[in-house]
Parts: sequence; structure tokens; C-alpha cells
Amino acid sequence: MPEHGLLEGAFFLNGDVAIAEGAICAGCRFFAGYPITPATEVAERMSERLPEAGGVFIQMEDELASMNAVLGAAWGGARAMTATSGPGVSLMLENLGLGIMTETPCVLVNVQRGGPSTGLPTLVSQADIMQARWGSHGDYEIIALAPSSPQEAFDLTIMAFNLAEEYRTPVMLMSDEAVGHMTERVVIPPADQIPIYPWRKPEQPPGPDFRLYERDERNIPRHMPVAGMGYRFHITGLTHDERGYPATNAAAQAELLPRLIAKIRDNRQAIIKLVEDGMEDAEVVVVSYGISARTSLLPVQMARQEGIRVGMLKLVTVWPFPEERIRELADQVRAFVVPEINMGQVVLEVERCAAGRARVYPATHPGGAIHRPEDVLAVIREAAR
Repeated sequence: MPEHGLLEGAFFLNGDVAIAEGAICAGCRFFAGYPITPATEVAERMSERLPEAGGVFIQMEDELASMNAVLGAAWGGARAMTATSGPGVSLMLENLGLGIMTETPCVLVNVQRGGPSTGLPTLVSQADIMQARWGSHGDYEIIALAPSSPQEAFDLTIMAFNLAEEYRTPVMLMSDEAVGHMTERVVIPPADQIPIYPWRKPEQPPGPDFRLYERDERNIPRHMPVAGMGYRFHITGLTHDERGYPATNAAAQAELLPRLIAKIRDNRQAIIKLVEDGMEDAEVVVVSYGISARTSLLPVQMARQEGIRVGMLKLVTVWPFPEERIRELADQVRAFVVPEINMGQVVLEVERCAAGRARVYPATHPGGAIHRPEDVLAVIREAAR
């Protein structure tokens, strides 16, 4: 192993372990979490590997404390992450909102399992997608990525850290039990080939004129001082001014909240990542994400063999949602098919954006298993009629 503690080369890893290795390659040096199936392997791997890379692992007493520790570590100068599953995410969402309000870069991994409540601890689901978007209270935008393989779990973890640093916000990685426990070949490139978005180190020296949340032309704070650098600043979940100090009035809210939303919404074309295949002559488009995008490949191939002109649109970025692309396609195709392991979540977003210009067919699944190819194929056939 290199002296910096990073792996390099080709390995057989499951998705959870790939997330841990991706985090370390992205510069993560702090992890706080609490064991929960099916995300525990992320924490186990981090507990072994972070000390080798010069980082800190801590098992907290619960998920609330875990997310709080991650926010604190980020303001202490560490790239920080936590990992959990549905019940744990429910507990972390309050402090996720705190991270959004304080514009704290960090990564929250959700290895989804069946719910609600304790549900199916060891079996797959994708039913937390809307929770990721709307789970904390108040108005805000979120960035959420969905890997469909262990290689993507590695790659998208790095992407999540870079987006968190670039847009000064928590980023969610929406994995699932199938991807988390799937073992495949994962290629880890040399460290000098891994893109790392730099820390927004203040260029202005400490002084009375320093503004913690001074924005750039994209509505993103220009700099992020950390504890011990000599800057005087205040961090609060209350509505605040550019200095970070509470300003609990309508005027301050009218200044702050639109900026928090605009820094994601106005830059969504730079954030959104899609993978398209067979779209040139498609009359039906399968829109999916995570493990369901992976398992949709075979029914799409089977449909093509039957002469159905079907294309595939994989959402690598689930949030922000690719509204413009769906609207564009709705004017070109007859129908969308949306396979997902829930009772209908992203399909409603596709339907909203299609706005009646193309039909939308759900291929839902209550969880516990992945889709059967014949079930998705049946919906594609229906959509093609």
C-alpha cells in the first residue's frame, strides 16, 4: 500500500466497501456513524482504513450524534462522511437541514432497505428517494446521486465529495442493499488521476471586514475558514446575515433562502449527470436509477429484439431532477417507463415534466427483491402499443 494509505489498481469489492475507498480517495479523513444494516460494511471498512490514511473513525451513540459530528468535523477542517440506512436517515435529517443552512460540505450515504419502520433490514428498496429530496423541513435544494454498480459507488462517492466542496452543501449518495452487497471488479486509479475539488481556503486575511457567507457569481460562499485559522465568525441554524450572525427577520430570510436554492437550481446543468443509450430513434424511453437501471438493461435489450424502439435514460443524478431533458424527450417520444423499487416516486416527477405530452407508465415494486426482467418488459410492451 502507498505511504498515503490509498489503494491503487483493480480489486473485487462490494458496493459498501467501494464507497469507503472512494471516500478515502476523495480526501475524507473523518467518519462518524452507527451500525445499521445494510450500510454497516461502510463503517467497518472506514474503521480499518481511516487510521491507515491518517484519518479518524468514531462510532457515535446514535445517528443524530453522527450527523452532528460530521458537521463539526467539516468546520474543523476535515472532509467528513457518514453512512446509514432508512431508519438512521430519518434521525439524521434534522442535522442535514442544519448542514444545508450552514452550507457545510459533507456526504451522507443511504444504503436503502425496505420500509417503513424497521421493514426489511437485509433486503433492497429505493423508497427513500423522495425522503432525500423533502425529508428535512423548510425550503431547500439537495444534490443526490444513485450508483448502480460497485464501480459507480466508488466513482460517485468521489463526485459527491467534489460537489459538496464546490457547492458548499451536504450531498447524499443514494445507494441500495443490492448495490451495497454486490461484489464486482472496481478499478481505483492512481491518486494523481483522481479529480479533487479544492478546499475554499480564504484569501482575505482575518479582520473585521471578513464575511463568512460572502457569495461569488454563482451564489456560492467564496471561502470556508475553519476553526483555528484566526477568523472570527458565527455558525448558526438560524436565518443569518453574511457574517453568519442571526438575523431572524423577513428581510434576512428573503436574502438568504433564495440564494441557498439558487446555488443548486441555477447550476443544475453543471450538476446533473445522465447516461443515455439508444435514444436516436426511441419511441419509448426507460427512465431509471440505481439498481433498477442496472436490471432494466436486459428487458430493454429484449424489447429491442422484438422490434420495439426503446431507449434508456439512467439518472446518475436523481436530485436535482433533469426536468429540461424529460420535457425535451416528451416532445419526441410516445411514452416513458419508470422502473423503481418503490410504489411510485420518481415516476411522479417524470409525469410532472412530461405534462401530458407523452404517456408515463410506472414499473413499481414494493421492495425486498429486484425487478424481474419479464415484468419490466411487459410494461415496455404496453407503453409501445
